[in-house]
Amino acid sequence: MQTRVVVGQPWDVEADVLALPIPSDASLPASVVEIDRRLDGALSAYRTIGELQGKPWSSAMLQGRETGAPWILAMGVGEAAAFDRLTAVRLGAAIERRLTDRAVTSLAVLLPQALLETLDVAAAVELVTRGVVEGSAEPGAIYRDGFTSPPVLDVLTIVVEQGDPAVLAAAAERGRIIGEGGNATRRLSQRAANDVSPEVLADEASDLARSHGLQVDILGPEQAEALGMGMFLAVGRGSSNTPRFIVIRNGAAGATDSKGRLLAMVGKGVCFDSGGISIKPADRMEEMKTDKTGACTVISAIATIKQLAPDLPIMAVAPAVENMPGPHSARPGDVVKAMNGKTVEITNTDAEGRLILGDAFTWAERNGATHLVDVATLTGAVARAFGDQITGGFATPQSWWDEVAAAGALQAERYWQIPFIADYRAEMDSAYADMQNSGSAEGSLIKSGMFLAEFVTKPWAHLDIAGTAYFRKAHPWAARGATGVSHATLVELALGGI
Repeated sequence: MQTRVVVGQPWDVEADVLALPIPSDASLPASVVEIDRRLDGALSAYRTIGELQGKPWSSAMLQGRETGAPWILAMGVGEAAAFDRLTAVRLGAAIERRLTDRAVTSLAVLLPQALLETLDVAAAVELVTRGVVEGSAEPGAIYRDGFTSPPVLDVLTIVVEQGDPAVLAAAAERGRIIGEGGNATRRLSQRAANDVSPEVLADEASDLARSHGLQVDILGPEQAEALGMGMFLAVGRGSSNTPRFIVIRNGAAGATDSKGRLLAMVGKGVCFDSGGISIKPADRMEEMKTDKTGACTVISAIATIKQLAPDLPIMAVAPAVENMPGPHSARPGDVVKAMNGKTVEITNTDAEGRLILGDAFTWAERNGATHLVDVATLTGAVARAFGDQITGGFATPQSWWDEVAAAGALQAERYWQIPFIADYRAEMDSAYADMQNSGSAEGSLIKSGMFLAEFVTKPWAHLDIAGTAYFRKAHPWAARGATGVSHATLVELALGGI
């Protein structure tokens, strides 16, 4: 898709559809008033009758008149004063999804200055563009031909009233690239377990890496065993689909970014999670094909980062397994040795994500990582606490969490920091090993973080996307299914090291 930014009048822009944001708490912006005049007052008439009051994501399609676009899409955005980064992303996505099954190949979106009193115009251009791209994702179409989907655009034009055209064009292109990376995350995450095994995930990662000029290494079970990855191997040995430890890197050995960092993005890659011997209930187990979302996120993120910062040193690590019951499965009560030498009693085989992440952290640090951030569909507890709109997380030290959260805020992704409570660590003690992988249900979300912290010595942040990685129902700005959450945050975090 080609992106363009026009600093000028929206009625002069040629496109199949011109989209106009309509606020709920203010008079129409001057440029929209002029379009209304050209439409013989149709927008005002809609508002008078109560049909278009600016309620978020309510919309109306009108035939254009004296406009470069033959069709006008009026889209409610809520209160003008509340138009922020999240609203900008959702505006773009809601417009794209509103055009589902419409014969549209070119779209123009107006961003009137009246909506940008608290938001920089370049940021708005980037985020709306990213939203339009992400709004085109339709997981239901992956395995079906002819499925009703948002349009495939050839050209997206963002229309603004002021700004540097070159800066704004770069912002739109940045939004397009980040949006496409988010969609790649969603598609790979959504693919079924009989389609994407650990080996296939490794193949997909290798193809993506090579197409972007990235270095890739895939470790099989024998190599992982030689390295002492006892926790990683314990999870994967119950499946006939053997584990793969995926590593993608950019930059020369020993290279760091402008802040002296080598960031390792680590993603949980459980291609299917039955729970193992501690088997899950049947209800919604089909969603466990998305338990690989963390891995999909970091794999896509490093490819996105490469496009935006070709020389930036960075690392993505994705331990990939299937957690299945079988004759060789880990059993409750088994004791395994982690790569860092600690012994772990497995008391719950369904607390498997923390096991593979722990060995991945050790590997990353031994291979030069100075800072780590992991993305994982780790606990049901985080979804019960925060639902599907807020990602919970841990970090140490606090300054590293502040950087991660700030990157998320710039990309309109919402996080809530969960405290470390040292008192809870004792509940992870084992009579037979250095620790156990699961404690009592009380405070289980905090205990998951306490376990992971045993395997890091560098600044580290953990993003638990178990609630936010998947929507169980469609929204006006998103399809049902994988969401691509945290991809944009990782990209923004990494680019802070340019």
